[in-house]
Amino acid sequence: MAWFSLSPFRTTLRRFYPHRKFTASLGNIGCKHVHTTRTTHQRKEEDIEYDQIPVDRIRNFSIIAHVDHGKSTLADRLLEITGTIAKNVGNRQVLDSLQVEKERGITVKAQTASLLYQHEGEQYLLNLIDTPGHVDFSNEVSRSLAACNGVILLVDANQGVQAQTVANYHLARAKQLTIVPVLNKIDLKNARPDAVCNELLTLFDIDPDEVLRVSAKLGTGCAEVLQRVIQRFPPPDANRDANFRALIFDSWFDKYRGALNLVYVKDGEIRPGQEIVSCHSGKAYEVKSLSLLRPDERKVDRLVAGQVGLLGCNMRTSSESQIGDTLYLKRDKTCVPLPGFKPQQAMVFAGVYPPDQAQHVALKGAIEKLVLNDSAVTVTPDSSPALGQGWRLGFLGLLHLDVFSQRLQQEYDAEPVLTAPSVTYKIKLRGAKAIAAHGGNEIVYISNPALLPDRTIVEEYYEPYVLGTIIAPTECVGAIIGLCVERRAVQKTSLNIDNERIMTTYLMPLNEIVLDFHDQLKSVSSGYASFDYEEHGYVETSIVRMDVLLNGQMVEELCTITHTSKAQQHARELVLKLRELIPRQMVQIAIQAVVGGKVLARETIKAYRKDVTAKLYGGDVTRRMKLLKQQAEGKKKMRSIANINVPRDTFIKVLKR
Repeated sequence: MAWFSLSPFRTTLRRFYPHRKFTASLGNIGCKHVHTTRTTHQRKEEDIEYDQIPVDRIRNFSIIAHVDHGKSTLADRLLEITGTIAKNVGNRQVLDSLQVEKERGITVKAQTASLLYQHEGEQYLLNLIDTPGHVDFSNEVSRSLAACNGVILLVDANQGVQAQTVANYHLARAKQLTIVPVLNKIDLKNARPDAVCNELLTLFDIDPDEVLRVSAKLGTGCAEVLQRVIQRFPPPDANRDANFRALIFDSWFDKYRGALNLVYVKDGEIRPGQEIVSCHSGKAYEVKSLSLLRPDERKVDRLVAGQVGLLGCNMRTSSESQIGDTLYLKRDKTCVPLPGFKPQQAMVFAGVYPPDQAQHVALKGAIEKLVLNDSAVTVTPDSSPALGQGWRLGFLGLLHLDVFSQRLQQEYDAEPVLTAPSVTYKIKLRGAKAIAAHGGNEIVYISNPALLPDRTIVEEYYEPYVLGTIIAPTECVGAIIGLCVERRAVQKTSLNIDNERIMTTYLMPLNEIVLDFHDQLKSVSSGYASFDYEEHGYVETSIVRMDVLLNGQMVEELCTITHTSKAQQHARELVLKLRELIPRQMVQIAIQAVVGGKVLARETIKAYRKDVTAKLYGGDVTRRMKLLKQQAEGKKKMRSIANINVPRDTFIKVLKR
């Protein structure tokens, strides 16, 4: 009998089962039998019954910090220390699964991982939630804290306390969560740990002796962080003997399984095959799958109180999966909803249109699926004579808008056309006729400039304001004050953190910061200033609608809302931009920016000129004058009856941010 090797087959098996170890042994049939062996770590993990870990050995916590202070790097080290992932030099941003997160180096979506850790001879289950640090994604932070009992407040030992550090600290304090302060990047050459500890003492009254000093990049001190989490954070307030209740605090869309819900089980237990009901919609669903995130999905037979897990139940649309909703078993008949959290309101609005109306259905499906992954986005159908059918989308900020647009392109191959962002204005109407025309509402909210009511039926205008916090070096204060005054901001407080940095708060209009305020702030401070803001409410203001006329005809798509004090400046900038973008035509085009019938700025695009005297080769000058006069009369007649043809590409260039 001929002997032969199965090396090619082992190679194929290794490709499909990279986590298995294949060995070969000789058999009596003349070939080598292939069998598998499990590693020690896999055997241990498979033998663990997660639902048998008691509640008092469960810790649910988040990592919160300013952007780029090392949250994801610390999460990588914690995953390695607990054996959740193998130690590897390539472990960078393991929990940041989106392409946009890896490209930008930021966390956009809060990610969860269940960690197993041995402490003093006992097995602990640690549910870690890595949260974003940018102000535009503070909604993700708020949702994550609803399932937590404690937070790790991470601060960069080089940059010190930043604006979002302050905001996240107060957010955690408002929810009465236990806070463990951690100082990261102590290995850097310019690190100043003692000075930053004094900043924490000045701003938050945190004892410097309680601050852990770590290097997440090198892994120094990270094991001590886990020990402090177990010692300081309380176990979840859960009851496994009560009827099942779970809080949905995140969701995303899977094209095969529909909406997947990330839930915190507050009471009882849940198993596949049981029927659950949504408190919000009253709809019933059969539980199809239950998983723990480690950070990849690991199927489990049940989820019990105190755990954080993934629940699939064939929810098909974003309207069915409501963030903050409570799930309960159908057999229990009734349920008291769990206290959720207050979702943030959209602050920046932009129109989104398909590049071609033939792509409308595909873009609609992409937006619906992506909104399920990001519940902070609001969607309202909209239409434009120039751009066709589209949507008016609301976002928490400009970066939020940018990331949403990038995800549409990368994840769904969509190419949306986004208009310039605007904010929502509150308008108080007067007169019974005007109020009746708006559905009997005395107060209306407008985000589309074309829908702004006429001044004659408006009693008061209100615009949204924010309370902004700026932390910057003291030598930049003068330039920053000048920038804030230019943006109509009013200073509220000023606090010296130390001899080198100062923290100021400003009350400023949201409309003045949604476009380029952050870029300008970084420019005047050489990149050292940090900015964070929170919603303050509506303040009475004086605004006007600026219309654009082309040869006396109003173009509705180009109208904007601006403050009275800046109307002249915006009018000048707008007509100059239009003069560059609108192509020359056979007739002269007059571009006018008008407010209430008054022309604030005007530019003229000259018409193409045909040389009607080219055929003349001599003779009296009167012949030349006669031809020029006929041409002038023809142009005048054409201007009175011609329609200005503005290509769709021009509208896109003008309306785009």
